[in-house]
Amino acid sequence: MKFLGKPRSQRAAFLPLCLLFLKILHPGHSHLYSSRYAGDKVIRLIPGTEEEAYALKKIYQQLKVDLWQPSSISQVSEGTVTDVHIPHNGSRALLAFLQETNIQYKILMEDLQKVLEKGSSLPTQRSRRSVSGYNYEVYHSLEEIQNWMHHLNKTHSGLIHMFSIGKSYEGRTLFVLKLGRRSRAYKRAVWIDCGIHAREWIGPAFCQWFVKEALLTYRSDPTMRKMLNHLYFYIMPVFNVDGYHFSWTNDRFWRKTRSRNSRFRCRGVDANRNWRVKWCDEGASMHPCDDTYCGPFPESEPEVKAVANFLRKHKKHIRAYLSFHAYAQMLLYPYSYKYATIPNFSCVESAAHKAVNALQSVYGVQYRYGPASSTLYVSSGNSMDWAYKNGIPYTFAFELRDTGHFGFLLPEMLIKPTCTETMLAVKNITMHLLKKCP
Repeated sequence: MKFLGKPRSQRAAFLPLCLLFLKILHPGHSHLYSSRYAGDKVIRLIPGTEEEAYALKKIYQQLKVDLWQPSSISQVSEGTVTDVHIPHNGSRALLAFLQETNIQYKILMEDLQKVLEKGSSLPTQRSRRSVSGYNYEVYHSLEEIQNWMHHLNKTHSGLIHMFSIGKSYEGRTLFVLKLGRRSRAYKRAVWIDCGIHAREWIGPAFCQWFVKEALLTYRSDPTMRKMLNHLYFYIMPVFNVDGYHFSWTNDRFWRKTRSRNSRFRCRGVDANRNWRVKWCDEGASMHPCDDTYCGPFPESEPEVKAVANFLRKHKKHIRAYLSFHAYAQMLLYPYSYKYATIPNFSCVESAAHKAVNALQSVYGVQYRYGPASSTLYVSSGNSMDWAYKNGIPYTFAFELRDTGHFGFLLPEMLIKPTCTETMLAVKNITMHLLKKCP
């Protein structure tokens, strides 16, 4: 490095360039999308009649909106709360249309770019580099999460074992943590996955929080000790690794996987519509450009296939399946693909009821709970129904905070309260299954 031999004045001029270069190499996530979403809006609409719903569906298709809730245009009907992210160039047309048709609406986010930049702390304040001082109250990139898993595997080998269940479409390793006290006795297990949809960052944050709490409170908390002594937890912090990585580098609101389709330029499949249970029926799309595209065939996505294979192989001892999503503040159980009551309804319903009460006891946050089809909407080919159909008796999907004020951009300051309350719900479900349910 000749640089050190240069006069001090030249070195001083060189330093800002170095810093700029470092910033480019490791930006905080508010810089990652430059000003890609400047002027974009998020608007909430509730069609009052079926005519209004029909009109909205038509304009959504014309303007190619990014639907935040529900996940598919087909699910928009009278009374459905719909949150749409509309690019800057389409928002004037949409607002003019709404005023003309008198459809009620509310602007949730005036400028998406500003919300994005406000919600993330500055990179300088983020203690993200050293794993030992790992900060659980910020969002982490895929690389950071995987480094954290490797670190725990080395430092907590008594309670944690990390392993791979396969590779993603783009060749990334699919890592799972096995958490629990190793004992010779036969142990039942609970599967937990987060981040099946890339843009739902609070999911992976919760998976990491769960592991941290388990390790921190194993000695001091009798409930946690009982859970880890009696059960194994298989935890997959990021299910959709390619999509999650893409949501950090290219498109914060990416949902699907990143697989290529030979006939269409659109990439990706909805990893929660790709399971072999009523595949590609209501609530899923056959079009590769849609957010709820079910894929060319069930388990076409290597990520889905890897998890399905693992669950099939271990279904005798996996008693519960928990999947974490955002946003809506709901605790859902089967069925999702039809309006029908599951055989072990009373046990599952009472576990959900108690879990939601436990969650609410911390900050007063209210969750709705019930069968996914009637509580949220009908959707086919999802992981929760598949797990249930494949012999895992207790399957739940959480839709974490919030109900739309921040949507997918839940600020980092809300990670701790969200994870704290969710932790209580998960412990509650686990203990309920250990104690009461067969």
